[in-house]
Amino acid sequence: MRRREFISLIAAAATWPLTARGGQISVIGLLSPQPNGERPAYAAFRRGLAEEGYLEGNNLTIESRFTNFRPALMNEAARDLVGLQVNVIFAGYPESIAAARKATSSIPNVAVDLESDPIALGYIESLARPGGNLTGMFLDFPELSGKQVALLKEIVPRLTRMAIFGIPGLNAAQFAAAASAARTVGVEAEIIEVHVPDDWGRSLEGAKKRGIEAGILLSSPLVYRSSKQIGELALINQLPLISMFPEFPKAGGFIAYGPEIDAMWQKAGIYVGKILHGAKPSDLPIQRPEKFDLVINLKTAQALGLSVPYVLLSTADYVIE
Repeated sequence: MRRREFISLIAAAATWPLTARGGQISVIGLLSPQPNGERPAYAAFRRGLAEEGYLEGNNLTIESRFTNFRPALMNEAARDLVGLQVNVIFAGYPESIAAARKATSSIPNVAVDLESDPIALGYIESLARPGGNLTGMFLDFPELSGKQVALLKEIVPRLTRMAIFGIPGLNAAQFAAAASAARTVGVEAEIIEVHVPDDWGRSLEGAKKRGIEAGILLSSPLVYRSSKQIGELALINQLPLISMFPEFPKAGGFIAYGPEIDAMWQKAGIYVGKILHGAKPSDLPIQRPEKFDLVINLKTAQALGLSVPYVLLSTADYVIE
């Protein structure tokens, strides 16, 4: 692919050339596989920057690179940001984090990652003192799968077989945590791999035919952008599913339990601001989410023939009726 074609495809280029910005304008690179502006979390990220006194178009320029779910472009996008000599690279997904780390060991990286263990991957030395050029917000919370399994078990009391839907490699740690949690409560778990949106119809229909009674959707951009499609297919197959993303029940799915994603992105914006003020990423401890939300779509529960216990409804953060 020619460079001109690459830039036109994935760059949301700033209106000012870098050479004309002057010393008072900070420049950050935003690297993402998502299409431009698809997630509301981008607004939360900008709120975090504003808390540190950085406003786009005032004293800040954001060079965005969106690869529209084309993995082959991610490394080139990261190299492009490095070539622009941005002050910080913000990477909000595992694949963009990997590309940023491959592209530079000197430009500070701030990350948001729901899937990876940063120590196991060699990204950091410790949570308290990351070392190197990367810091940020990481979920790395295997207990989350246990809570999701427990929620399904409470709502589907005779649950004996469940599915764990995810992407090989990306969700490896989550597959293991969810399967272990299922075994703990005496539920047989089947791992079902999905790769592209077209896999959902086949996977959900096949799971139902094999006697699967409920399922967990592991976190990934694929699950996030397919929330409505998955919810519709789950209803057709009468399969209760739980996701990490509140967008799932809001789009017609059954239930979600997971961290406040916007809060993680806002904190990432704060970290970027602190680094622009002079802080070193090696000295900024890795943060983990502090609040988790339970979202239940009561209308979908009724369509699935499920009765949600009152105690869950009373403690849910959001109930969609």
